[in-house]
Amino acid sequence: MNEVREFWDRHAARFDEEPDHGLLDPAVRDAWAALLLPLLPDGPARVVDLGCGTGSLSVLLARQGHHVRGVDLSGRMVAAARAKAEAAGVDAEFVEGHASQPPYEPGSADVVLARHVLWALPDPAAALKLWAGLLGPGGRMVLVEGRWSTGAGLRADECLRLVRNAGREGEVTLLDDAALWGREIDDERYLLVS
Repeated sequence: MNEVREFWDRHAARFDEEPDHGLLDPAVRDAWAALLLPLLPDGPARVVDLGCGTGSLSVLLARQGHHVRGVDLSGRMVAAARAKAEAAGVDAEFVEGHASQPPYEPGSADVVLARHVLWALPDPAAALKLWAGLLGPGGRMVLVEGRWSTGAGLRADECLRLVRNAGREGEVTLLDDAALWGREIDDERYLLVS
């Protein structure tokens, strides 16, 4: 785990340079807002952002009045997320920890959000079962995953099978709109809502 933490610590300073990571381009930020905000219950929702990185999605949701807590393995990512929230003038809580073992009480979330995290976990099936337990009645998981041109990641059918094995149903939507990524893509990226 230390190697993974060190990897992300090394990449934290440049992480937001990717359009979909930093959401610095207003068009990309608006595309993510248009995708995610309608999926959340009427506010304020209790959201946990697992593997939150530099907190871009957390801040996006907190700006809409949602109560957001984020966790990331990288201390430098967490520090960047805290700075980003402070600069945006929003209240969001960020802690250092592993996304597969988030430090939150069962039933304490309305939404579990994870973007490009599940595929990288050592035991995604166990993580999904734990994440499902974080949800209160009527809660939902919002997963953004993919199978990238490098061969890494999870295909949508694999992710859906894992979600079903965790005792939940899910609906998959392909995310091939270049507006979300700041460029054209040629790999499989998708949203799974459970």
